[in-house]
Amino acid sequence: MKKLYVFLLSLVVSVTAIQAESFLSNVKAFIKPWRVDVHLGYAIGGSAPIGVPESIRKLNKFSLTPNLMLGLDAHRQINDRWGFTTGIHFENKGMSIDATVKNYHMEITRGGQTLNGQFTGRVTTDVTAWMFTLPLQATFNVSNKVQFKLGPYFSYLTNRTFDGYAYDGYLRVGNPTGEKVELGTKEGERGDYDFSEHMRRFQWGVDLGVDWHITKRFGAFADLSWGLSGIHQSDFHTIEQTLFPIYGTVGVSYRIR
Repeated sequence: MKKLYVFLLSLVVSVTAIQAESFLSNVKAFIKPWRVDVHLGYAIGGSAPIGVPESIRKLNKFSLTPNLMLGLDAHRQINDRWGFTTGIHFENKGMSIDATVKNYHMEITRGGQTLNGQFTGRVTTDVTAWMFTLPLQATFNVSNKVQFKLGPYFSYLTNRTFDGYAYDGYLRVGNPTGEKVELGTKEGERGDYDFSEHMRRFQWGVDLGVDWHITKRFGAFADLSWGLSGIHQSDFHTIEQTLFPIYGTVGVSYRIR
């Protein structure tokens, strides 16, 4: 009986080893055609409506924010020209602006009181969004060193803020002929707002880019991402215009394999 147990145990170990070897062989065969790169980039852009509405009269200031992107991308070539790229990116998309507006629909808080109406004056807005992004792109090789890519992306926001204040103007409560509330320039005189909770957790859009393989390991890239979903939820109407995240990213890449 003891010999039988030893035989059965040896048989199980042998079968398991064969299956494990076969599984690893299949995994290696799947991984082998894929090229893996690390991307590090810096993005410039902002969230804006398509076309400048009449209510926004002037952009007084636009400040760059530290919009960094770190990504791990896998590429598989289908033939000499065409291929496919996907991966996972951790990135930040933000902006800080100051604008002059007229009859701009807003909801503000001042002195614990919430007011809704048409604002004329200046508005400062800060936007920050940290997210994980999944790109799905078709690629086209122009040459051995240059590769274009195009496709959709899908993002999940882990942290989001959209806040600011209205100042140096007045708010007509309810409608353009409503009660006039003056807003000053100092803290306590201004009208604050925070629409962070109304930002979408999931966003999607289209990404167009180019990769330049400088050496066997090192390269550079440039991407333009255009959001199609808008940064706020569809039932949010305090801001009249839909704001779309539009960013250009430049950076460097390193090939792992």
